[in-house]
Amino acid sequence: MNWLELQTAAADAIVWIAYACFIIVALRNVISLAQLLVAAWVFATRVKPGEGARDLWNRYADLAMPITVIAPAYNEELSIVQSVKALLALEYPEHEVIVVNDGSKDDTLGQLVRSFGMEETSRTQIAELQQTRIRATYRSRRYPNLLVVDKENGRKADAANAGIGFARTPLVCVIDADSIIEPDGLLRAAEPFMYDDGRLIAVGGAIRIANGCTIKGGSLQKIGISKSLVPRFQTVEYLRAFLMNRVANAHTNTLMLISGAFGLFRRSTLVEMGGYRHDTVGEDLELVVRMHRHMRDREREYRMAFVPDIVCWTEAPAALDGLDNQRKRWQQGALETLQCHRGMIFNPRYGRIGMLAMPQIVLEDIIGPPAELLGYLVLPAAALLGLLDPMMALAFFFVSVVFGCVLSLGTLALEEQQLRRTPTATDLVRIGIAAVIENFGYRQINLWYRLQGIRRFMKKDSTWAAVPRVGFGKG
Repeated sequence: MNWLELQTAAADAIVWIAYACFIIVALRNVISLAQLLVAAWVFATRVKPGEGARDLWNRYADLAMPITVIAPAYNEELSIVQSVKALLALEYPEHEVIVVNDGSKDDTLGQLVRSFGMEETSRTQIAELQQTRIRATYRSRRYPNLLVVDKENGRKADAANAGIGFARTPLVCVIDADSIIEPDGLLRAAEPFMYDDGRLIAVGGAIRIANGCTIKGGSLQKIGISKSLVPRFQTVEYLRAFLMNRVANAHTNTLMLISGAFGLFRRSTLVEMGGYRHDTVGEDLELVVRMHRHMRDREREYRMAFVPDIVCWTEAPAALDGLDNQRKRWQQGALETLQCHRGMIFNPRYGRIGMLAMPQIVLEDIIGPPAELLGYLVLPAAALLGLLDPMMALAFFFVSVVFGCVLSLGTLALEEQQLRRTPTATDLVRIGIAAVIENFGYRQINLWYRLQGIRRFMKKDSTWAAVPRVGFGKG
């Protein structure tokens, strides 16, 4: 091949790459637009304004199935007491709280023992799902529905499994110890189980950013937004994820993720599956994908639900270094799940999960991030070199950045119309501005973090990168 032929081949390759990047990004946005439209239709026709806790209590108190709330905790000495008080105060007819101290190196266990009058007791596990040793169990003298399990460190999945093994109730709620459930959250989550025909196995709820909110005594006192841009950008991301993606996917029976910060599950299904996997950093995604696989392999009818007005508040990374760790871990966990369950992809045996939901994860987590980031480089370069019509580069900018702004603003409008969780018009404008400017820098930085997550997956790096916390009300 001579030099001219080599130049021609290189130019053709650049053009093909440019077109491929454009098509992939456009396809992702078309799917997102379809999800936004489905979510809007669901809100308009199916989801009625949420009833108050008292109305729910009066209607369902006699039907409410007992629930065990499982809170894995690691080095939470600064907030564990207030968090447990909030869990004990949840408005629900019958619930037990199991705090699993996952080998904390600080005084988490001591704080629990002193603050709640804990004394060592013997509690037999119904199912031994964890891989590490249980050191002791403690029962509160003042709160008979509070149990503390002290165990060797094994990470969150192992701690959750230990709690599931000690639970005695038909439903279990797994949450992060540093998250805050609104007082009526359990009632709203359990409502779908109250009129279920036995097919419902899991319910998810919306996760919102607590940065900027006023938190006292382990409960939300006032909704606010962060003064920092990084948490504001994440507020927009979470709105898209929970009010657009989750609502649409639940409606089409393709819900693939129930957040690890809050999820309600039928305990018997979790035990039958062996609980959470220990060898992935994305245990929440893997669990739900495996639930689909487990039920379809056994040809059982089942469903999973999403209730958008269940709200769990969580602290988001306040700076880019914490966001870096979080997003790399999320990306790595998605790839580990896809590798483990690759046999489901485009497999008609798994119905719409295999033919639609799993390929969508492939598009979002394998093909999409590199294609979009490459597109920002290749299309302008190809246009400058005369290999591509400049209008093509402009069209790529439109389908990636401008279309991204439209989707974010559409989701914000949906939230304001249906749930109205943004406290003031000024805050709504601030979030709206964040929805626009996140597409100019923040979005591209996130793509880079996701590429780093792919690199971690390729290197089989299983180290746990912690996300720095500044505490509720400080970010």
